[in-house]
Amino acid sequence: MKFAVASLFAGLALKAAAAATTLDQLASSVDKTESIREIKDVTATFAQLAQFGRYAEMAALFASDGLLVWGNASAKGPDTIRQWLTRDAGDMNGIQPGSLDAIVIATPVVNLAPDGKTAKGRFNGLRFQGDGKGNTRMQGGIYENEYARVDGRWKISVLRYYALYEGNYADGWRNIGHENLGPPPPFHYTPDEAGTPVPLSTVTDKASGNTTDFRTLQYRIDKLNDEDEVRNLQHAYGYYVDRRMWNDVVDLFGNQSGTIEIDNVGHFEGPQRLRTALEQWMGPEGLGQGVLNEHLLFNTIVSIRSNVSLSINNTGIEKLADSRGLEIGLIGDAAKGTASWRFSIFRNTFAKSDGIWRMLNVSISPIMVANYSGGWSNGSMFPSPATISLDKPLFLDYSRDETGKAPMLDGVASLEELERRLNRSAAYDGVENVSNAYGYYMDFIDGKACADMAALHAQEGNKESPFAGFYQTPRRIREACTAAYGTGEITNRSGVSFHWRPQPVIHVSHDGRSANLRARLLQPATGKAAGSAQLRGGMYQDQMALEDGIWRLWSVTIDEFYWGVSSWKDGWSGVKPRAANASNPAPRDLIKQYPPDLLLTEMGDPRETGFQGGSGRYVAWPEIQRMWFGYQNPVSGRVPESYWPLCVPCQHRPEWKLSQHGWLEPPAGPPWI
Repeated sequence: MKFAVASLFAGLALKAAAAATTLDQLASSVDKTESIREIKDVTATFAQLAQFGRYAEMAALFASDGLLVWGNASAKGPDTIRQWLTRDAGDMNGIQPGSLDAIVIATPVVNLAPDGKTAKGRFNGLRFQGDGKGNTRMQGGIYENEYARVDGRWKISVLRYYALYEGNYADGWRNIGHENLGPPPPFHYTPDEAGTPVPLSTVTDKASGNTTDFRTLQYRIDKLNDEDEVRNLQHAYGYYVDRRMWNDVVDLFGNQSGTIEIDNVGHFEGPQRLRTALEQWMGPEGLGQGVLNEHLLFNTIVSIRSNVSLSINNTGIEKLADSRGLEIGLIGDAAKGTASWRFSIFRNTFAKSDGIWRMLNVSISPIMVANYSGGWSNGSMFPSPATISLDKPLFLDYSRDETGKAPMLDGVASLEELERRLNRSAAYDGVENVSNAYGYYMDFIDGKACADMAALHAQEGNKESPFAGFYQTPRRIREACTAAYGTGEITNRSGVSFHWRPQPVIHVSHDGRSANLRARLLQPATGKAAGSAQLRGGMYQDQMALEDGIWRLWSVTIDEFYWGVSSWKDGWSGVKPRAANASNPAPRDLIKQYPPDLLLTEMGDPRETGFQGGSGRYVAWPEIQRMWFGYQNPVSGRVPESYWPLCVPCQHRPEWKLSQHGWLEPPAGPPWI
């Protein structure tokens, strides 16, 4: 059953007259925005617990009548679910020496029901397992989950995993049953519903945790705003690490006496020692040809502390926060023929002073380091299993119980100001929803998916079709898509290239009606035949706008591919360089079939130089393509070497800018508020 389409923001646009929001209405909206966050966090907690074989605690995340459906298997009730999880994992449980159970649940599209008591969520999933004794398993698919609020806490009522591909490490994954894949797992949302994660209730409810105390509401909204900044900081850190941009990483610590601790490597404090830690663990500044240093961040939970610990030595700290998640390192040097996997848990601390969030402590706990050639079948090269504590790093509580008194606040905002601040945090969830919905439609692309994908766009929105150019308006976007993929539905296909868009950095405008987004393209691909497994990566630089109460895609740009594999067996370090005198790939047929409104070749140097379909010589992995950033360093404001803020095609089509159509341009550098 589809949820009704009505936005939290409907009627609240600053450009339109609206009825004044009451304190009770604001309290209800705060509660629902917090609910969206808690639903994402309980799902991430499920994944985090698996890494240490804590299946009883995973089962406790379900409602008393909760249901787990995993492919063709099912279990009902927490105890039965615990038994199934334990039995299914066997010795691939993260507890046995040399074992691994790393669950990734990413790219959420979450929709709250109008009454705020139930919700549905769609996620991408991968699972990497090994028993350390030669046996491995990889699983990939899509979750369509249901959630219920029970005694003030969000619980999983149905975890439904649609198994799409699987395999052992040596052979790589392929389609389930080695058969064609059918239609996509059912969507719980329409394109409009993707852009309205929180519907507007007709009745102001008094849900658990709701309060009309003004000071407490301000405290809760401030926490939501702080979460957004900390999550952005965590994800931006990951992107700097990918490119070994150590100056920018050190900048993220500001003037704090920051530390980096890597289990079995060392404890490093102060700017120069921070750089030493990074170089010792990951290599010198910058990437040379064939060097891969991808550190994919998943299952991230952010928690703002209620008060500042007195044990912190740094003075002037106003607030503290923590993040925890899974880091999967894809490490390699093609010139040397070396490649490895690194699975680590990160638990980081952040500090806010002078109104700016900075990194304070980075803690990395490797749980599996393995050569690419053999994978994790025989355990980890580093560290020895005996050094891993099941309780380190500590877990974060996903719940948002705010029953205690709020701390004293420096100043009290007006009701109108609180509403504006809340809209900015609710925007974060709306932007993430519509971003990920785009990826899910692109996965199983056909005529219907083309129409749904195009419907995600604003009326004056634009989208890049890879290796060709940009099309403006939903009609043009839809017709370009159907020109490439046809108008009919495909119910039987031999393979799928997935379009994950994880690790978002989202900067929202002052009024909460527009946003910039940076996200990865992580593209696992599967097929029916043996040897079909593929993995490659790119980067999105997008903009979104709130149009008629619904979050829409304003501009979609994809820079691809920065790295990839030519075969699962050879991995990312087995890709052979293109000959220096090789011709560029032929232009895409779409350019003649349905000419773009702006060709990539028209954008020219420097933005599209080196990308397929752009200008100049095509640069393909293992060569290093330049990495574009749409924002400055979030702490220092350092401008990246390759900097292209805001709407990518708008420097060539200024009439496509948000500001030309009644929206504010979101910030591209500090201050972010």
